[in-house]
Amino acid sequence: MPDWSYQTLFRPLLFRLPARASRAFTLGAIGAISRIPGGSFVIRTLGHMELSPLLERNIGGVDVVAPVGVSGGVDPGGIAHRALAQFGIGWIEHGPITTVPIKSDEPIGNDSLSERIRYPSYFENDGVEAIANRIQQPGHRLPQFVRIAPMPNAPPEDALEQLGKLLAKFEASGAAAGCYIDIASSDRSWHDVLAIYQQLQGLVEQLAITMPLYLYLPLDLPNGRMLELLGRSGGKLWDGIVIGEYSRTGEERCSDEDGSGKSLEGQAESSDLYGQETAWTPSVKRTQATADYAVEVGRNGLTLAVDKVKLIRETFGPDIAVKAGAGVHQPSDALRLLKAGANGIMLHSGLVYAGPGLPKRINEAVIYEKVSRSDEPKPPSFWRNWGWMCLLGIGMIIGGLIAWQIGATNVLLPYDTAFLGMTAADVVGANRYLLYFMSHDRITLAGTMLSIGILYYGLARYGLRAGQHWARTALITSASVGFASFFLYLGYGYFDPLHALAAAVLLPLFLLSLRGHKDLPSWKPVNLHNDRTWRMAMWGQLCFVILGFALAAGGAIIAGVGITHVFVKTDLAYLCTTPEALNAINPKLMSLIAHDRAGFGGALLCDALAILIIALWGITQGARWLWWTLLLGGAPGFYAGFSVHIRIGYTDFIHLLPAYFALILFIAGLILLYPYMMGNTDSKSRDLS
Repeated sequence: MPDWSYQTLFRPLLFRLPARASRAFTLGAIGAISRIPGGSFVIRTLGHMELSPLLERNIGGVDVVAPVGVSGGVDPGGIAHRALAQFGIGWIEHGPITTVPIKSDEPIGNDSLSERIRYPSYFENDGVEAIANRIQQPGHRLPQFVRIAPMPNAPPEDALEQLGKLLAKFEASGAAAGCYIDIASSDRSWHDVLAIYQQLQGLVEQLAITMPLYLYLPLDLPNGRMLELLGRSGGKLWDGIVIGEYSRTGEERCSDEDGSGKSLEGQAESSDLYGQETAWTPSVKRTQATADYAVEVGRNGLTLAVDKVKLIRETFGPDIAVKAGAGVHQPSDALRLLKAGANGIMLHSGLVYAGPGLPKRINEAVIYEKVSRSDEPKPPSFWRNWGWMCLLGIGMIIGGLIAWQIGATNVLLPYDTAFLGMTAADVVGANRYLLYFMSHDRITLAGTMLSIGILYYGLARYGLRAGQHWARTALITSASVGFASFFLYLGYGYFDPLHALAAAVLLPLFLLSLRGHKDLPSWKPVNLHNDRTWRMAMWGQLCFVILGFALAAGGAIIAGVGITHVFVKTDLAYLCTTPEALNAINPKLMSLIAHDRAGFGGALLCDALAILIIALWGITQGARWLWWTLLLGGAPGFYAGFSVHIRIGYTDFIHLLPAYFALILFIAGLILLYPYMMGNTDSKSRDLS
């Protein structure tokens, strides 16, 4: 479910369900899709999640393909990890993990207004045995990290024994790329935390652990205590630090800068996410059986995470790896953490509220921050590749204008009449509506050709020239289908020499446009904020995605009908005839009409694929050229279709209903996308405060 479907359709529906049911349904659905043959490809294709080499890096001794990972709390059951791996992320976390399972049936709170999730038990998990088996068969190739923790109220001796079992288990499995050790996320006293910490070095040496180790620090751990903990090892034990995204009572609990913890005792949160009075205090005793250590994650954790990352960098320098992600709900949040000194971003609540496209949007922002420091390369020459596609587009425009002129005047060409053995007057004499009907087919084809030509020219001039992979994919896919549709004549038995000549002239231009391409990142500012403009654009993008799919289906159906039945019921009603009657007049009439119908269907499918790929992958903030390309490309197609139907009197409502639907989607999409694509991104995109 890309953002254009999640923000518009699924999120409003899912948020009406209880949070546990909503999570189970969502993860179960995308997990099921990813497990069917080709399912992962579909997920990756809908979101265009291919990763750029510019995102690759080493974080704490582990090579990752992107600086964005997914927290274990997103999918604690691991049912959708194969799907999540297609979202443009660099790693997946499992955890927390304890030696035995910890279950909770308490409801999960979802405060959509403040974008916070309340979990009744931080420690809820399936236990080490189940998770160890799970990571052995992940269904993806991304690095997997495990976050281990002792049972919530285990005394120091038992906690160390449990940590030893967990470390030994995952070291032996060889499937974990690294391990986060969490000893501070519980109600145990600070004295016990330090006692456990003091013996970790010896435990790791005793077990001969070789996988990278990261110290996991709760988000609301006071900064004084954080520095005390890190200072005791001098960083020698750890390959990195992970700032957790979970907070026990929100920002107030991190006000203790001296590490004494006195300000935390007896402190009560005024209300939980349900508006009920709640006391979340360290003095409350809980059993290992229930482990009801309630926590929350949400956008209010960003400031705490940024402050902690800055403090770690100021204190320990740039050498130790730091991961953080609390409160990252939009790309600008991720950039704040990265600029503060984080090496990697852990996503959790941001995926719930912003949508599954958030990793891709963060990656695009990271790439732009990197490439914007260098000069944009000079575009290739006109004759290298993109210019040939421009010429192909111009050729389609010229061909469309010629076809429109023919369809509006003579309708039949000399070789058409020669094939039929009838003049235009003979055709009119046989059926006075037939020539109008053929004019209708040829003018709608002409409008579609104009649309294709304008789209191709715009995509080549501004997308292909800039090395944009999605633009090249749109052009290759659409044009390949367009040229292949020429062979539909085998189904209707009429060889059109003018169509063949046009294909012979344009095909070399297409082939020349394929050579010497190099995919490049975009040097244009990207969207960083989940603001109203972006949310409106999701609706606009949805309109064009539906339009692309609808036109593709329509084109395929029209082409299929053209080479089989030729007519639909409303066509025959307009013509006041039957196929048998037309065959009785001239057996070749059906072949000629089928040629027009199938040709229009193939062209419409070709046009639709370009629109669909633009809608899926090309909609970006500030892409004025693309908005104008969509407007100018769509206008002649709709004008041709509606004007010719009105002119010939073929105004059957059912027949035109798909066209009305498509026009509404087209206009609504352009209106909703206008502020996003035609606005200025420069100043707003750079505002990271």
